[in-house]
Amino acid sequence: MTWFRALLAAGLSVIMPGAGHVLVRDWLRAALFAGLFLSVSAVFLPIDQLSAVGPITSVSDVNAYADVMAEETDVIAQFFLSFIALFAAIDATFRALGHSPGGTDGAEGPTCPECGKEIDEDLQFCHWCTTRLEPAEPESETNDV
Repeated sequence: MTWFRALLAAGLSVIMPGAGHVLVRDWLRAALFAGLFLSVSAVFLPIDQLSAVGPITSVSDVNAYADVMAEETDVIAQFFLSFIALFAAIDATFRALGHSPGGTDGAEGPTCPECGKEIDEDLQFCHWCTTRLEPAEPESETNDV
């Protein structure tokens, strides 16, 4: 299931950067990638020509958008947009697989077996990824006599 979630997060991030991070509930990164992608789109894409094509109601409208994008978009804009989408997809994939950017080396308490983040010992679930946790078995005391 984790691999399926990672592939789905990557696919969503290719379509719209930030959407894969929403799937893994990483809201700040989702907002960052979506904002970055939309900002670069607003700066580099030919908004006037795209809005002149009109709404997408058929396959021919999609072809008209593709023609405008191919003719009016320069290589630098295509590189920036592709780079952001690719980087968002890679990042969302690693986040879905449980690899946090800071690692779990500094965690002082118990960590979640699913997402790797530090959890509260009193809870029966991880408050980060909502994974149900097994109750900790009390350590049995052995009397060595």
